[in-house]
Amino acid sequence: MTEKFPVIHSTLSPNVLSQFIQQQYHLSNQTECKLFRAAMNHLYIVTDGEEKYVFRVYTCDWRTKSEIEEELRLLTHLKENNRPVAYPIADQSNEYIQEINAPEGKRFGVLFSYAKGTKTAKFSPETSFLIGQELARVHQSTENFTLNRITYDPKILLSDAILRTKDFFRNTTDEIIFLEKLSGFLALKFDTISKPSLRYGAVHLDVWFDNMHLDHEKEVTFFDFDFSGNGVLCLDISYFLYQLFSTNLNENEYQIKADSFLKGYVTVTEISQEEKDFLPFACLAIMTYYISIQCDRFEYWTNIFLNEDHLKRMVGNLQRWMTYHKIDIE
Repeated sequence: MTEKFPVIHSTLSPNVLSQFIQQQYHLSNQTECKLFRAAMNHLYIVTDGEEKYVFRVYTCDWRTKSEIEEELRLLTHLKENNRPVAYPIADQSNEYIQEINAPEGKRFGVLFSYAKGTKTAKFSPETSFLIGQELARVHQSTENFTLNRITYDPKILLSDAILRTKDFFRNTTDEIIFLEKLSGFLALKFDTISKPSLRYGAVHLDVWFDNMHLDHEKEVTFFDFDFSGNGVLCLDISYFLYQLFSTNLNENEYQIKADSFLKGYVTVTEISQEEKDFLPFACLAIMTYYISIQCDRFEYWTNIFLNEDHLKRMVGNLQRWMTYHKIDIE
């Protein structure tokens, strides 16, 4: 066969990408580019002397150009309001999005500022308080801010998600049956909450330690708004609490940090009682959605652990959360 074989997912050469970024952004000839992570999207660390950046290359056909433009519009809005986020950087032509002709088709790339500090899943209650404050400040700027992107409603989070997961696994296991029951239960919860009591706007939907940097546990910077969309703001609060629960197996330690996070949040902006009541349930809907995304993007992400045992672990974590919050779906 003489023709090049078609591909669905390629990894761009860091060396060639380094030259491309140097030219587009007028960086020095000392610019270096190294692949950091090849997951849902590919991330490259770009250094130019003391300056450091992140270049994200979106997976082919994952996001449209207009969807990325909306993500960047949100980040620019947050930067202009002095919120702690990694922000997009324009090139010499004042363009934010680079179009790259990869073997599988057109891919988009964006250069972001580098968030100060490092990732860590182990932080103090005092830092949890700080994260709560900073997320609340972000929400102050995203409340009533509408994106021309996905809206995270029960159809997207639950019914559509269950169909994707069932299509991937094929077999009707106990875990699939559980997720179907959970989806129906959560759909009713969404229907019965008092909507005027909830704050709406642009949500991050993936706020956890992997998408924030802590600088000596005194400053926090949020990044990776790839899943940003429209929804109730308490989705972000609930998801952070769920991830905090997952990374703090000692439930007493979790509760101390969770209380500290919420106390920090309410020093900046109020959480209504209806939002507080909804917090134990909102993250269950998000996780149902994310399980389906793992299934949907398997050929690109190639998570080798995505099998029935992985699904059992995921469902087990959901059930542990439900037991902790005394949630019964039977």
